[in-house]
Amino acid sequence: MLSTSNISIQFGAKPLFEGVTVKFTDGNRYGLIGANGCGKSTLIKILGGDLEQSSGDVMLQPGLRMGKLNQNQFGYEDERVIDVVMQGHAEMWAAMTERDAIYAKPDATDDDFMRAAELEVRFAEYGGYDSEARASAILVEAKIGEELHGGPMREVPPGLKLRVLLAQALFSKPDVLLLDEPTNNLDIHSIQWLEGVLNESDSTMIIISHDRHFLNQVCTHTADLDFQQLKIYPGNYDDFMLASTQARARVEASNAKAKERISDLQEFVRRFSANASKARQATSRRRAIEKIKIEEIRPSSRQNPYIRFEQAKKLYRSTVNVDKLDFTYPGTTTPVLKGVSFNVEAGDRVAIIGANGIGKTTLMECIAGQLKPTAGNIIWVENAEPGYMPQDPQAEFAEKIDLFGWMSQWTGKADDDQIVRATLGRLLFSGDETKKSVKVLSGGEKGRMIYGKLMLLRPNVLLMDEPTNHMDMETIESLQIGLEKYPGTLIFVSHDREFVSGLATRIIEIQPGGGIKDFRGSYDEYLATKA
Repeated sequence: MLSTSNISIQFGAKPLFEGVTVKFTDGNRYGLIGANGCGKSTLIKILGGDLEQSSGDVMLQPGLRMGKLNQNQFGYEDERVIDVVMQGHAEMWAAMTERDAIYAKPDATDDDFMRAAELEVRFAEYGGYDSEARASAILVEAKIGEELHGGPMREVPPGLKLRVLLAQALFSKPDVLLLDEPTNNLDIHSIQWLEGVLNESDSTMIIISHDRHFLNQVCTHTADLDFQQLKIYPGNYDDFMLASTQARARVEASNAKAKERISDLQEFVRRFSANASKARQATSRRRAIEKIKIEEIRPSSRQNPYIRFEQAKKLYRSTVNVDKLDFTYPGTTTPVLKGVSFNVEAGDRVAIIGANGIGKTTLMECIAGQLKPTAGNIIWVENAEPGYMPQDPQAEFAEKIDLFGWMSQWTGKADDDQIVRATLGRLLFSGDETKKSVKVLSGGEKGRMIYGKLMLLRPNVLLMDEPTNHMDMETIESLQIGLEKYPGTLIFVSHDREFVSGLATRIIEIQPGGGIKDFRGSYDEYLATKA
């Protein structure tokens, strides 16, 4: 189906990965996982022919069609939405484009029309005559309204553009499908739709995702990129975690026995090597020591940050009251939020959910004081000390300052260098890294710096808008543990269902029209009521 032979790629002195030989076989769905920066997106670009490897070969079985998720959501702004989807079948689109160009030529020759006839046959073989209907059906399934299909991509809301590109990747029913972070910017309901589509498909898939629930629902195999090598495990993400943990435990147990055996043999050699009557036995045991192999256990490239949030002051009853909140953006007439009222008690863990663009971030920004409501009130109790993590923390890093200086702002004391270094170390920033500018940090690194700020501020209410964005599995798991242990009040927005299921004790879903549905209970209990 799709395979590689000894592929390597190198940027600078150190290879990102090397000697990767793997086969992705017919109909399997592979979750490609690994720490941030290990080369997952680079590998998928090589597999898709968008990047050339330093050495080795990529082989796609002749006659098979490949589909890829385009990452440039704003790359088709002037093109019709329906055309963007149909471009997912490259051969059909090329035949149609060339045919239409011939028909548009005022001076077309007989040879041109012969060529057009050939293209008509090819276009028909690719199912071109019902292609618009098929593309429209996929868009409707993806909850893209029919009124948008014939218009340009620029009229599609930013939260829906990725769905159009997913429809493009799925349109040709490819034999091999490459998906790099397909759940990014999708709301929970859209992710469920995508799971259903992928599970019904016969394509061989390689999927990069940090959504654990999505990987568990979709993947039949896990491709683990670690130690600059790729290893395939049967089963989904949870199966991989169990298998890899058990495999490591077996190697450690085997090594322990081997070391114990070596120690015993070495003791015999030490005691009797000078004894003439035992010399032959000592020599035999030396040879036995040479034959015992200790299997190397290399440290994983994965690292778990240590994340713990504390509260300086404890709250006992209410935390914040939202009373008849309305919000309409200036220059518009349609309210994003209308008549929203709820009270958050101390210790609540509230997940705010809803479709993309419906107002989750707007509500969070109102609660955090970043936006002023059009009407209504947000009333915090006297001792409330909220700490806020925005969805896009870019504004927090506008100043040119190093990591150490940035984190020092939040200690509340002038000479707490040790506390700052300890906090940075727990978040996997150490040594010379602490001297680099915050402006060069990746999205995931900026997120970890915000965690550090909140760890130092010790708020009794945490407001977190998409706190798992750009994070690898290890950081998400560490964050979830940190929030599970947090004694304060938590209000958060997330599209990660594993994260929501593990933390939320209350669900507030924003409804079309700007109202809310307030459910006291876990996310799984909430889903049961909807079912």
